[in-house]
Amino acid sequence: MNGDSIRLHCAPWVIPISRSPIRDGGVATSQGTILAVGERQELRSRYPQAECTDYPASVLTPALINGHIHLELSHLAELATAPLKTSFTGWITRLLELRDALGATGEEVEQAALETAWRQYRSGVSVLADIGNTPIGRSLAANFPGELLAFTEYLGLAERTLPKNLRRLDQENDAVLCSGHAPYSTHSRLLQRLKERAVALNHVFPVHVAEPVAEGEMIRQGRGEIVDFIRQRGFWDGSFIPTGQGGSIQYLYDLGVLDHRTLCIHAIHVFGEEIRIMAGEGVKVCLCPGSNRFLSTGTAPVREYLDHGILPALGTDSLASNPELSLWREMRILAEQHPAVEAEEIFRMATQGGAEALGLGHRLGSLEPGKSADLLAVPVSETPGDPAQVYRILVRAGSPVEPIRIPQ
Repeated sequence: MNGDSIRLHCAPWVIPISRSPIRDGGVATSQGTILAVGERQELRSRYPQAECTDYPASVLTPALINGHIHLELSHLAELATAPLKTSFTGWITRLLELRDALGATGEEVEQAALETAWRQYRSGVSVLADIGNTPIGRSLAANFPGELLAFTEYLGLAERTLPKNLRRLDQENDAVLCSGHAPYSTHSRLLQRLKERAVALNHVFPVHVAEPVAEGEMIRQGRGEIVDFIRQRGFWDGSFIPTGQGGSIQYLYDLGVLDHRTLCIHAIHVFGEEIRIMAGEGVKVCLCPGSNRFLSTGTAPVREYLDHGILPALGTDSLASNPELSLWREMRILAEQHPAVEAEEIFRMATQGGAEALGLGHRLGSLEPGKSADLLAVPVSETPGDPAQVYRILVRAGSPVEPIRIPQ
């Protein structure tokens, strides 16, 4: 390989994710691919002709991955500017009313979504898993400098809406990624068809799961706040059959839609046997602690997930339910809420966890030879003394953080 095409990027610390942090380390890259990761001197000896760029007072890390965002709701940011003083369904009602007033599409909506996507990129996020009901996410994907996975979300719980939704799904172009909204808002047979399509096209199947407590009440008993809300909107037709026991995970498991490419978003009210089911099926999880805190929906059983071998991804959700969309802030919130979870585990969620959840772990999420040279130089205000302190500094940074994006 021509030494002129090889670059060395060095810093006081390198965080490969797949191995322990490296003091005074570096990453050798060529044409967008990582060649080697190791100590600075070892790499300088190995690639003596390579151009070397130093990043003092910085930590080299993989780019971040946002496992869940709703870009098309960015123009509804006023919903999260003050503390929430209503219920979960009350918030949904406000969201629908504001979206009806401001519009779901149009130049201002698209501009707000574009600005949110670019703020994510500037903060070090290279991949966005966007969920939407309009074509906005797909239109942004072509010009986003990272990767924007735009999922079209399907809703419709009532039996009468099923034939129309199934016909629409059958007519979708194979290039369009599709997801189901949630067990409380998407008919069981529609969820099954959506999953069958995802399997056939070999893509991830995201679905909101166990976010509010009321979802479990509906699943088990066919009553509660969410049922009242659906009935008020005219979509409760009695076709939903309560399970009598278990929760959302058991419900989805019985439908046959859980496997290693199912991404359960939020997954807050999940316990015991359901976590064992998820681990057994290889199910992925995406946590959104900032949104959960704003909506007062609870905190996910993070330690239990990790203990069962499930490394969650992290997501920001939308500006309609989160006053600030920053994975750095999500990491900090998670660290505050779960002191038993190590900073290293949390940072892995924002990188490796996201990559694995979205089926991108073979090329993103860690610094390893053969993977994409998608690197960040994250500035730190203090020099870490040991590997554990490196992770603590990164995870406790909060926001704003605008790392240097290292040219590929």
